[in-house]
Amino acid sequence: MAANPQPARFIPSTAILELGDGFYDPVAAADFPVTRLRFRNDRAAAEIGLQELDDAAWVRHFGRFDPLPGSLPSPLALRYHGHQFRQYNPEIGDGRGFLFAQCRDARGRLMDLGTKGSGTTPWSRFGDGRLTLKGGVREILATEMLQALGVETSRSFSLIETGEALERGDEPSPTRSAVLVRLNQGHIRIGTFQRLAYLRDEAGLRRLTDYVLRHYYGDAGGNGGPVRLLRHVVARTARLAGQFMAAGFVHGVLNSDNINVTGESFDYGPWRFVPDWDPGFTAAYFDHAGLYAFGRQPEAIHWDVMQLATSLREIADAEPLIEALDGFGAAYQPAVTDAMLWRLGVKPRDAAHDQALIQAIERGLRAAGTPIDRFFFDSFGGAIPEALGADYAEARSLLADYRPRKSRDERFWQGAPCAMLIDEVEAIWARIAEADDWSALTAKITAIRAFGAALAD
Repeated sequence: MAANPQPARFIPSTAILELGDGFYDPVAAADFPVTRLRFRNDRAAAEIGLQELDDAAWVRHFGRFDPLPGSLPSPLALRYHGHQFRQYNPEIGDGRGFLFAQCRDARGRLMDLGTKGSGTTPWSRFGDGRLTLKGGVREILATEMLQALGVETSRSFSLIETGEALERGDEPSPTRSAVLVRLNQGHIRIGTFQRLAYLRDEAGLRRLTDYVLRHYYGDAGGNGGPVRLLRHVVARTARLAGQFMAAGFVHGVLNSDNINVTGESFDYGPWRFVPDWDPGFTAAYFDHAGLYAFGRQPEAIHWDVMQLATSLREIADAEPLIEALDGFGAAYQPAVTDAMLWRLGVKPRDAAHDQALIQAIERGLRAAGTPIDRFFFDSFGGAIPEALGADYAEARSLLADYRPRKSRDERFWQGAPCAMLIDEVEAIWARIAEADDWSALTAKITAIRAFGAALAD
């Protein structure tokens, strides 16, 4: 799942402009008091040919938002709607971020550089358009860990501290401010389609459908395009749901405006990694009903994709859309199985054996209460240690018939599990908040990347 990036040359794009100005609003970035570079992702920069930028140029582009040559002349705040905790909201859009630039990566894919905390836009409502520095640090940790675990995710590309004191109700205030830049395949959300359906804009829906098919799926669009798009999104989002479960990750806010049509996870607020296999574990303190609990994430993502199908009903017949949507369950089961086998470091056998193994592992995890990271670390390569207990007897027997994908002989597997639980996140932030000490964050990123390399094919 993971791969070493190859250095690329910068190939700018302005593809989003094909959609026309009804899809976005040109905006300007905030004029921040200071721009202090705190994190630059040179590994991700190498994928799009920006690794040679010196720090001064980096700050000009990703703190002051001078346009990248040949890309968008002005930042664009994208327009969308969405269901937020199942309540439809037609008054949202990019409220504290924008699409800054587009380019091609080393694989020829269209990529977006988008922001969080870059200032107010026409969609900010009552917000200040800012991001806390802690929020930026948390997003770096989430994306680095998810990438290591083989989850399709945006990457935290840049974090720049901006010198403003922010008031927040859910953390000690005043608190420090920052602007984050993300790199991912696209910022077209299910909510982007919902907005057009709400406005009964059939021409816009067709234009957006063709844009997504052409640029993200290599599909020419045209007749049958909406149904083919839904099939693509069903497959990608089912894969994402499976990867979340294998990673033990809880996104926290799986609203339809937070699900993009390329099936990449992004926008990390109250995320958590679960300590053990607890389907009821929630990440957001405001998710009182457990709508987006760990074990309900596949259901939540499927529900969001259902809203895409409903939106596409404006330009397509219901029956083929329903048929495509019904494929989510059939796509999810092999997705979670593949993701868990990959994390175990073993090669798949056949669907029946693989599914039986994964079900046995889940039963063992629930019964034993073993920390997820400890289980996968100790069992990597295809053997569940006896020390983990009798609750894994069935899984241990089934796993004995699997061949390792990668040996656990290398040095990494002789150490301790690499985890990302909330206590460590808070400890890393405390050193930054109290002493401006970034060494723990740097060390953790190094450890996570070593973990990713040990897992990778």
